[in-house]
Amino acid sequence: MHAYGGLEKYGLGYEDLHAELPELVYCSITGYGQTGPNRHRPGYDLVAQGFGGIMSLTGEADGEPMRVAVGIADVMCGMYAAVGILAALRHRDATGIGQHIDLGLVDTQLAWMINEGTNYLTSGEAPVRRGNQHPNIVPYQVFAVSDGHVIVAVGNDRQYRRFCELIGAPELADDPRYANNEGRLEHRDELVGQIAERLLSWRKIALLDQMEAHGIPGGPINTVPEVLDTDQVRERGMRVKMPMDKASRGFVELLGNPLKFSESPVSYRRPPPDCGADTEAIIMELLGEDALDEARKAGLLGATE
Repeated sequence: MHAYGGLEKYGLGYEDLHAELPELVYCSITGYGQTGPNRHRPGYDLVAQGFGGIMSLTGEADGEPMRVAVGIADVMCGMYAAVGILAALRHRDATGIGQHIDLGLVDTQLAWMINEGTNYLTSGEAPVRRGNQHPNIVPYQVFAVSDGHVIVAVGNDRQYRRFCELIGAPELADDPRYANNEGRLEHRDELVGQIAERLLSWRKIALLDQMEAHGIPGGPINTVPEVLDTDQVRERGMRVKMPMDKASRGFVELLGNPLKFSESPVSYRRPPPDCGADTEAIIMELLGEDALDEARKAGLLGATE
């Protein structure tokens, strides 16, 4: 990410380069984009989450606004950038013309507000923090059991009835106040309280096994070590071991690529590079041997192996 106008002062802005390279696809990522009254402000993930509204919805109802634990605004902006660049390259392939892609952290964070954003635009009612509860579906949240917590994600009325029968509370399905999701939303607090009371006598594995057997969506709440040790992660290749001489164990472990291509599968050829390890090769490829010699003479290259 660069600051607004940061590259133009070096003659590297889009207009500077487009004049010479009309086929260029150029992507700018800043905090607030290239226009608007905030375009001069720096962009940081935490600031984007705060400005963009997601923090007002994250956390417990009576707690403080909470950022998403990972840098999700940064990550999603990068994903939009990748999609945009690929689309622009397809356009260039068809027309021979490049273009400028203007992305702001705040814009992309707003775009993935999804149902909460459209809920407000449709109803005019401001969304609120609900902890792990879903704004439009009940019961769809985390519940405590005798030995921890589980996720219950009842998605329709048939699943709700099966769930009530499973936990020994068929009366909650027969009650007309809770018979459909609209009623369950209206009476959320009292219904959730009754479900929560009944689930306290269950153990995690027993409840989740029975839910799966009865076609009721849900799941465990794994820690990072727990999920990375599952058969699912191993089968999907989401934990990758790569040889690396400098590592104390002789290898490093990385998170895998989630894209599974049928014709061009992802391959893992190199471990993470040392800082500057590929600088000379990149200069050579892009600018040629003369530029590489000049960089060496000017002392611009650090020590590499």
